Amino acid sequence: MSRISPLFEQLRTDKRTALIPYITAGDPTPGATVDIMHALVAGGADAIELGVPFSDPMADGPVIAAAHERALVHHVGLRHVLGMVQVFRQSNQHTPIILMGYQNPIEAMGIAVFAERAQAAGVDGVLTVDLPPEEANTAAGIYAAVQIDPIFLIAPTTHADRIRIIAKLATGFVYYVSLKGVTGAQNLDTQALAERVRAIRQDCSLPVGVGFGIRDAPTAAAVGQVADAVIIGSALVRIIAELGQGDPATLQQKVQAFMTEIRSALDRS
Repeated sequence: MSRISPLFEQLRTDKRTALIPYITAGDPTPGATVDIMHALVAGGADAIELGVPFSDPMADGPVIAAAHERALVHHVGLRHVLGMVQVFRQSNQHTPIILMGYQNPIEAMGIAVFAERAQAAGVDGVLTVDLPPEEANTAAGIYAAVQIDPIFLIAPTTHADRIRIIAKLATGFVYYVSLKGVTGAQNLDTQALAERVRAIRQDCSLPVGVGFGIRDAPTAAAVGQVADAVIIGSALVRIIAELGQGDPATLQQKVQAFMTEIRSALDRS
C-alpha cells in the first residue's frame, strides 16, 4: 500500500481536507526542488504533486508550461526527478509524492523499469495526463504490482460510464479537473463544482481531489467544503517564477507562507 490511502483515512478521521500543492521538478533550478518540497510540507501540505518536465505539456496553461521550459533548460528529465524524490525521502518518509506528467518519458524509460525505479525512490502515485483509462490496463497493473497508485483525471465533460471505468483502475484518489481548459484557468463555479463532485461520488468510492482554478485561500476554502483534497498549482508556480532568481531562502519562506495561508483557510472552512 502506498502512503496515499492511509493519508486520506487519517484526514477523514480528523475531518480535514487534504492540501496537495503542485510544483514542477527542476524549477527554478534542479538544486532548489527538494528544499521547496520541504517548505511545502512545513507550510501544511499533506502530499505533493511533482511535475515531470516535458517539452509539450498540453494540459498545462502558460504559467506551468513556462516552468517546464525553465526546468528543461537545466536538462531535467525523469531520471533526475526520481533522484529528487529519493533525496527528499532521506528526511521525509511520510508525505505522499505523486508524479504528474506525460506518457512519453515513461515509455522512453520503459513502464516496468520506471515503476520499479519510482517505487525504490519513494513515489506513491503516478498521474499521466495523456494516458486514457481505456488504454491504461497494462500500466495500472504494473503500478499496482509495486504498490504505486495510478491516478486519473476526470473532466467536467466525463460521462458516468467513463467514470466507472476510471473507478475500476484508479487507486489512491481521483483528480477532478474543475474547469474546461488548461491549468491556471479562472472563473470557478463552486456551486456547479459541488454538484459535479456529488455526481462523481455516485460512481466512484475513492477520495476526490479538485484542481485547476484554485488560486487563493478563499477559493481553496470554498472547494475544501465539497472535495476531499484541494490541489493548487499555477498560483504556487507563479510565486516560484517571480522569486526563483533571487535568494533561495526567501523563496522557501514565501512558498511556506503561501501554504500556511491555504492550510489555515481549509481548516477554518
